[in-house]
Amino acid sequence: MAKLIFVNLPVSDLERSTAFYEAIGAEKNEQFCDATASCMVFSETIHAMLLTHDKFRQFTPKKIADARVVSEVLICISADSREDVDAMVGKARAAGGTLDPTPTQDFGFMYGRSFEDPDGHIWEVMWMDVAAAQAAMAADA
Repeated sequence: MAKLIFVNLPVSDLERSTAFYEAIGAEKNEQFCDATASCMVFSETIHAMLLTHDKFRQFTPKKIADARVVSEVLICISADSREDVDAMVGKARAAGGTLDPTPTQDFGFMYGRSFEDPDGHIWEVMWMDVAAAQAAMAADA
């Protein structure tokens, strides 16, 4: 069975954040949603759980980081092509996200850009030609 990943993100405005993630292509799974949480599905194995601050605090005694001020985590999701990288970042911009808070990466065989959601969580979107990457790494060895 494939492993699943659930990225739990504290959000200040659940409705706004849910709309943002829908705008970039995630689908809301109503089965795991209520007034305190939205389960946003990117694929069969990748989910983002958007949690109100009160809900998030139920899982940890630690202070919730303000992702606009401090780095908490960099989340990276794969894309099928360079064009898909640009398309997702473009959707993030149209939905109110901040573009390219981290440097764009373009190594020919690998291409990546990033965006921040409304709460400052950074998502990197990456495409890689695995065969070309392996060949480049072999050449460097």
